[in-house]
This record gives sequence, C-alpha cells and structure tokens, in this order.
Amino acid sequence: MKVHYECFSCIASQCQKIVEMGTEDLGVRKRGILRAAKGIAEMKEDSIPAVIGSRVFLEVYDAIGNDDPFREYKELSNRLAEKVVSDLERENIDLKTALKLAIIGNVIDFAVGYSPERIEEDVRAMLGEELYIDNSDELFNRLSRAKILLYLTDNCGEIYFDRLFLRKIREEFPQLKIYIAGKEGPIINDATVEDLRRAGLEEIGEVISTGTRIVGVPFGLVSREFMEVFEKADVIIAKGQGNFETLSERKDGRIFYLLKAKCRPIARELNVPQGSLLCVRSPFGP
Repeated sequence: MKVHYECFSCIASQCQKIVEMGTEDLGVRKRGILRAAKGIAEMKEDSIPAVIGSRVFLEVYDAIGNDDPFREYKELSNRLAEKVVSDLERENIDLKTALKLAIIGNVIDFAVGYSPERIEEDVRAMLGEELYIDNSDELFNRLSRAKILLYLTDNCGEIYFDRLFLRKIREEFPQLKIYIAGKEGPIINDATVEDLRRAGLEEIGEVISTGTRIVGVPFGLVSREFMEVFEKADVIIAKGQGNFETLSERKDGRIFYLLKAKCRPIARELNVPQGSLLCVRSPFGP
C-alpha cells in the first residue's frame, strides 16, 4: 500500500506523541519534531506508510535520546489485556470466537489514542458485532490442510488475544508447526520478540524476529532467517494495519489479514467502512 494524503498528518501526530511521551524537556521535544519534519519531507508517492513512518519515528527516538518512549504504555496495555484475556479463558470460547477476539484485540493501539480503561468494556461490546468481511471458514479450511503457519503479530496488549487464538488453533490443528513473529526491537507500541516471550507465546509456537524494527514486513529489510520461514509457510495470518500496508501489494493468497480498519486509507484500500472488523484473505493473489 502506497501513502494516501492522510498519512502525512498521521505520521506527524505520532511524532508529537513520541516526543511528549519520551521527554519532559521542551527543547528536546522541539528538536525531535524538527528531526521528524526532515524525515517526513522524504515521503514520496510510492512510499509505504509503515516504512516511512517507522524510519521517521526512529529518527525522533535518536533526537530525543529515548529508544522506547512507548515503554510504559506497552507495559500498561499488556497488564490490562492479560487480565481481560484471563477472564475470557475461563469461558467456553470456540475457535471462531477466539478469532474474533484476536481481531477485537487490534483496537488496543495506543498510537491512535486508545484509552486502556475501556478495554474490557469495548471487548464485550464488540463481540456482538459482525465481521464486515469474514473469510474465517476459508482460513480454517486452509489451516486444516497446512503444515506450517506463520503468525505476524502487531501491538502489545493485543498479543494476549493472539495467545488465546493461537491456543485454540493449536488444539484444533495439532499438525501445525507454528511460527510467531515479533519486531527485533521497540517501535511505537508494536510487540517485540521479548514481549512475545514474556506473554508465554513460546509455549504455543516458535517465536521468531522479523529481523528489523520497521513496522510490518518490509521486504528487503527483514532478515534472511525470517524470509526463509515466510517463504515456506502454508498459511500466513497478518495482524493489524502495518502488516497490511507492507504486504497488501504482494500477490500472495496464503495471507489472511485480521484487523480493524481504523483509518480512512486502510478502509479505502479494502473498500470497507472505516472501523470495520475484518478477516480477509489477500484479494490480490490466487
């Protein structure tokens, strides 16, 4: 997915959050924003939002001297999500409901202003919503015939909902070899390999790194080891907008996107109303 006109203001807004979360020093904040402005000026018509945005964010991290300004937000989201999911795990959750919860978990994105206090309330409310596009039956059919699943995670907090879903996948499709991918290091509120390990995902599958801190799966920047897993996977489940942005132009019918279309560009790309909950197979491949 190439940038839309709204991506400029979105990246700029993220940078303002980074400097405000990363330092109390007004001079350092200004220095960070000036660095952001230079980075955003590099945006071109064929830029991928997740990639150009990540590069700008890392420049701002360097300018303010804080390599993980979202750390407290991520820790809070993990604690709250873990509590919500532990309550859900005591209920009789089937595979389809677990998939829906994994999609609902995608709302836990502090980078777009989500309030953590609303997590449980919102989760319960959204369970009553229908998926606007629901290709889950096809996903489950493919998983039943697959040998290797690659699961691309998105945000902290959300990974506890992923854990619930992956446990159900493991129960339903025990033949699967499962790989679960996180970022190599911190970038906004995305889950790192270390976050996945702390959440206990190693008990379900093999936790691997994309080999980069850039959001999504930026081809040419991910590691050779990650690409080996990507190429041999029979099914790829990609969580969130960043993964969609970096993968959507790859003609690959193995990919199923689980996400909430939070912004207008994503909704426009998928031709769905903004805010839709989606389980959609890649529409670009066989």
